[in-house]
Amino acid sequence: MTTLDLTPTTQPTALEHAGQVANGFAARAAFSDYRARKADNTLRRQDADLALFAEYLADAQIPGAPGAAALAQDPAAWRGVTWGLVAGWARWQLTRGYAVASVNVRLSTVRTYAKLAAKAGALDAHELALIRTVEGYSRTEAKRVDEKRAQTRIGLKKADPVLLTPDQARQLKRQPNTPQGRRDAVLMALLLDHGLRASELAGLKVTDIDLAAGTMTFYRQKVDKTQSHKLTRDALAALRRYFDAGDAPAVGPLLRASAGSGRLTHAGMSTRNLSERVRTLGADVGAAGLSAHDCRHYWATRAARNGSALDRLQDAGGWSSYAMPLRYVEAAAIANEGVNVE
Repeated sequence: MTTLDLTPTTQPTALEHAGQVANGFAARAAFSDYRARKADNTLRRQDADLALFAEYLADAQIPGAPGAAALAQDPAAWRGVTWGLVAGWARWQLTRGYAVASVNVRLSTVRTYAKLAAKAGALDAHELALIRTVEGYSRTEAKRVDEKRAQTRIGLKKADPVLLTPDQARQLKRQPNTPQGRRDAVLMALLLDHGLRASELAGLKVTDIDLAAGTMTFYRQKVDKTQSHKLTRDALAALRRYFDAGDAPAVGPLLRASAGSGRLTHAGMSTRNLSERVRTLGADVGAAGLSAHDCRHYWATRAARNGSALDRLQDAGGWSSYAMPLRYVEAAAIANEGVNVE
């Protein structure tokens, strides 16, 4: 009877050799493969996060500390990064007045790239496990942190959204019957009634609007998804006035820029110009500091308070999980509903 010799050999098999070669290629491509899958906006934000991490390492006077480009592209740049450095970076940001929400996002970026570096073999698995324990701050913790430091915010992000009243929302959608006013009415109706992100609104094309069907089709870059919305009565009316008056371009971007005199100029509004216009219009109705995201917050809050189902709110808002719409549903809930004290 022939027996199978299972004694390990000193020479790797052809498959083992091929597997090790494949691992080497995969390790070297870990960062480039990851970044190829991400949207440009995501990469810009992550690069800014890593640039701040590199600034922290340089500020700590660590010899040979990697730069931002290396941290974004080279797994070897992560050799020597420890959970203590990452935790220290979070504290460093707080002492310099960065918003807690921004600190949380940046920690997520560093954890993501540390994971990639570990996959590439440049970072020890045990150290990665410790880095992943460096978590951000909850809302309650963030408020406590802000209460205990003198300078609490750097940048344009607000700690809390600007809350609009229904009357303010109505005023924002009622704009003068002028070319700029009709454009602004479209802008505000789509933000307040449909919860579009600023980038989504800036990217709308004339052909995305079907006035006969009363629908709007648009692309959500953040979740890589094309959606159709049935236009609300106010949004449809604003769009019809905009098209009927000849304000809308024949082709290309839906919204047109405006000059200082209030006249409309070329087709297309940048996200920045759109945001500045929202801020100006908000100030006119007593909502100083209003942003497009505040309008999205208003839309989601109203939808939740009107009893919208969680899955429908998630889909309509273009969120990839229940986490964000659930916040609006929970905030809109009556805490003592169903509790009988009489």
